[in-house]
Amino acid sequence: MGLTPPPHPRPRLSLAVTGHRESNAAFAANRAEIAALLESLCELIASHMGQGGAPIRLHSLLVDGADQMAMAQGQARGWELVAPLAFGAALNTAINALPQSEQDAAALLAGKDAADPATQARAQAIRTWQSAAHLFELADRDAEIGALFLAKLAAPADLHAAQAYSYAASERVALAARVMIEQADLLIAIWDGMSTSLTGGTGATIAQALEMGTPVLWMDARAPAKWRLLFSPEALAGIGGELTPQADRETVLAALLCEVTGEGGTAERGYGAGMAALDGAHWRARSSRIWHAYRRIEALFGSASLGQGFRSLRQTYETPDAILTGSAATGLALCEALQGQHPPFVEKIRAGILRRFAWADGISARLSDTYRGGMILNFIFSALAISGGIAYLPFASAGDKWLFALGELTLLVGIVAITITGQKRRWHRRWFETRRVAEYLRHAPILLALGVARPPARWPKGAQTSWPERYARQAIRSVGLPRIAVTPAYLLGAVRGLLLPYVEGQRSYHRDKARRLARVHHNLDRVSEALFLLAILSVSTYLALKLGAVLHLLDDEHAGNMSPFLTFLGVTLPTFGAGIAGIRYFGDFERFSAISEVAAEQLDAVADRIELLLSAPETSIDYARAADLAHAADDIVVGEIESWQAVFAGKHITVPV
Repeated sequence: MGLTPPPHPRPRLSLAVTGHRESNAAFAANRAEIAALLESLCELIASHMGQGGAPIRLHSLLVDGADQMAMAQGQARGWELVAPLAFGAALNTAINALPQSEQDAAALLAGKDAADPATQARAQAIRTWQSAAHLFELADRDAEIGALFLAKLAAPADLHAAQAYSYAASERVALAARVMIEQADLLIAIWDGMSTSLTGGTGATIAQALEMGTPVLWMDARAPAKWRLLFSPEALAGIGGELTPQADRETVLAALLCEVTGEGGTAERGYGAGMAALDGAHWRARSSRIWHAYRRIEALFGSASLGQGFRSLRQTYETPDAILTGSAATGLALCEALQGQHPPFVEKIRAGILRRFAWADGISARLSDTYRGGMILNFIFSALAISGGIAYLPFASAGDKWLFALGELTLLVGIVAITITGQKRRWHRRWFETRRVAEYLRHAPILLALGVARPPARWPKGAQTSWPERYARQAIRSVGLPRIAVTPAYLLGAVRGLLLPYVEGQRSYHRDKARRLARVHHNLDRVSEALFLLAILSVSTYLALKLGAVLHLLDDEHAGNMSPFLTFLGVTLPTFGAGIAGIRYFGDFERFSAISEVAAEQLDAVADRIELLLSAPETSIDYARAADLAHAADDIVVGEIESWQAVFAGKHITVPV
C-alpha cells in the first residue's frame, strides 16, 4: 500500500533530582561548591546528547534547596521541566512554604499570600517553578492531608496531630518520588549520607531508586567534589565513612548516557538493524492465504466444530491511521473524557503510541504468518515428498516413476527455498522483535494515563538484541507524564474505563487461547497416534497376506497385487504421523496453553482486586492503589512475553529433519 512508517521515537535522557532543603546544615555550608559542581555536571550530561535527541527531561518535587537549584540549571539549558507533586499545586505550595501559623497556611491554600515574609518568599518561589514546569499533581488525598496539616498548625503542642500529618504527608512524598524514579534514567542526589530511614526523605528516595535499579549520581553535601555513581542498594553500606573520589567516574557516567541515547552498547545490540524490521517492511493490507498454514492447523485442530476449522482466516491489518477511528477509538474517547484531562496528552498517545503500535502489530502479524506458516509448509512438503516419491508403486508403472520423482524434487526444492529465504530475510528474529514492540505498546496508553511506568532497569533483556525494549521505552518516554491533577474522580474513570476492560479482555483472550491450544495439542496427538496405528495395521496386513501365501491359504498373486498399495500406506501413514508430531513439537501448543492459563489466572486475581477497589466509596480510591494495580497488570503482560520468548527463541526456520 506504500504506507509510511511512523517516525522513530527520538532518544531522550530523563533525569530526576532529589536533595536537601536550604535549611540542611551541610547543604548550607557548601552551597556555592554544590551549585558550581551541579552546573559542571549538567554541562557534562548535556554534552553527551546527540543532535537528533529530544530535549533532556528533568524531574523534581520543586522543594527549596537542591530541587530548585537543579531546576534552574535545567531551565537555563532549555530542558523540559516536569514536577510530579506529592499534593495538588495549592497544597504543595502551602506545605513546602513551611508556614508557622494556621492563618498563613490557610491563606496559601486559598491561593493568597502569607503574612510572614520568609514563608511568602518560599511560597512565591514554589509558585514560580510550578508555573514553569509540567505538573503531575497527586491531589487525590488533598482534602484529608490539608485538614491534618491545618490541625497540626492549630495545635503545635499536640504530638498526635503532628504525627498523623507527618505520616500521611511522608507517604505522599515517597509516592511522588516513586513516580519520578520510574520516569528517570538517572537520579541526581545531593545528600549528606546520614539516614535512609525517613520515609519520603532524600536518603529513602536514593534507597528506593537503587532498589528499582535506577543508577544514582550521589553528590555528598559534606564533600561535593567526591561525587560518585551508585548502582545497587549494597552501595549504601558504609557510606558514613571517609570517601575517596570514585575512579573513572566520568567514563562510567559517559557509558551510562551512551546506553540511554543509543550509542555504543545499545547500537551493538542491533538497534539500527532492528529498525529495518519495522521500516524496511512493505505494508500489506491483508494476510496472504499462502502463509496461513500455521493458523489453519490451529483452526482445524482447535475449533469446536469442523466447519469452524475451514472458516476464512484472512486478516485485514489495521493501519496507523485506521486504528485511531477503529479499535482504539473507544479507549481514546474514555481517556479524553477523564476529569481534567489535558487534550495534548491524548494527542501524544495517538501519535506516539497507537500509530506505532498499529504499524508494529501489522508487520509482526504478517511476519508471524510467514515464519510459522513457512515452517508448517516445510513439514507438510516433507511428508508429501516422501509419500509422493513412492506413490507410483500403487498408482502407476515403473516407467512413470520419473513424474513422481519430479514431484518429489519440486517439493524438496520448495522446502530448501522456504528455508533459505526465511533465514536470509530473518523471518524468525524480525517476528520476535516486532511482536515485542507491539505487545509493549498495546497497554501503554493505560499506564500513561495513570502516570505509571516500568523503570528502565526492569525492562526485559533480549538474548540477541534489545532494540525492541529501547524502541518501546523511548516511544512511551516521548509521551511522559500527563499534565493533570489526579483526583478520585480521575482515578475512578481511569481504573473503571481503561484498566478494568483491558484486564478483562486480556483475561478472556488468554483463557480462550489456553483452551484452544490445549485442544490443538490433544487432537494432533490423537491424529498422529491414529496414523501410526493405521501404519501398523497396514504392515501387519501385508505380512499376513504374505504368510497366507506361504502357507498356501491365499493366492500368492493376490498378495503380490496388494503389496505396492500396502507398502505405500506403510510408508505414507507413519511419515504423516511423524510430520504431525513435528508440527506439534514446533508449535509447542501445550506449553503455550499452560503459559496462557497462568496469565489468565493472574489477570483474574488483578480483576478481582480492581472490582474490590471499585466497590468501595469513590473517596477511598487513591493513587497508590490504582498504580499498584496498573503495575500488577504490566508485570503479567511482560512476564507472559518473556515466557513466550523462552519457548520460541530457539525455533528457527529450518529443514524439517
